[in-house]
Amino acid sequence: MSADYHTHTPLCLHAEGTPIQYIDAAIAAGLTEYGISDHAPLQKQDGSEPFDNWRMLTSQIPDYLEWINTAKTQAGDRINVRCGLECDWLPGLTNESWTQHLRSLHPWDYLIGSVHYIGTDQWDFDNPKWLGKWAKSEQDGDIHQAWDLYWKSYTAMADSGLYDILGHPDLIKKFGYKPSGDLTRYYEPAIDAIATAGSIIEINTAGLHKPCAEVYPDTAFLELARDAGIDLIISSDAHHPREVARDRDTAIGIAKAAGYTHTTLINQRQRSYVAL
Repeated sequence: MSADYHTHTPLCLHAEGTPIQYIDAAIAAGLTEYGISDHAPLQKQDGSEPFDNWRMLTSQIPDYLEWINTAKTQAGDRINVRCGLECDWLPGLTNESWTQHLRSLHPWDYLIGSVHYIGTDQWDFDNPKWLGKWAKSEQDGDIHQAWDLYWKSYTAMADSGLYDILGHPDLIKKFGYKPSGDLTRYYEPAIDAIATAGSIIEINTAGLHKPCAEVYPDTAFLELARDAGIDLIISSDAHHPREVARDRDTAIGIAKAAGYTHTTLINQRQRSYVAL
């Protein structure tokens, strides 16, 4: 059995394809479980929306559920369809009450927590429009500051215990900018928090197709996670049907090299395990 739980829909405004196309792609890839986890609604401090231009609105949750139901109809008894949301962690906005509100909207199988914004200025660091800012940070020797902010936020997200799965752990490397030296100094506090919370992490293969040309997270992080007994899933982060289960064999090889022997299945927040 194999699953891909981190995938998107056109409601996030930067994905393409129909539920039928995604399900057919998942079946063709040999998956036995397919999870839909589009970017969750997020409100500004004053309660208004849209927060940004790459997520659904709260008013579109019924459309999202209809999309999921169409996928389930197409799947029939050929593949299990699980459903969730990818939720953004922003201190002061993504607090417990908002997450519990999102949970109350539907009996989701899981919620994914991700960090896409850092700092008091809410820098969406993985947005290509900020490549110039990244280049200036490198020139000024400030890459470590961005990494500090990111990993402190990621650790706080893990500490919250609000999410079943934690997404693309080292997304901060997306454009290939890394501090010098041993990066485990950033990973270790996050690993401790994830292990304590009991959250699942993912190998996210989308990074192979970004400037960093690596899966998220890197091998050192995975080895620490394995040693800490942290559960694992393998995800494509698909934004198009052709990306479903993309590079899965590569990810399995990376997981095995890091010492993992099993991956995780999730159904209504309950886990089971299958050999890689």
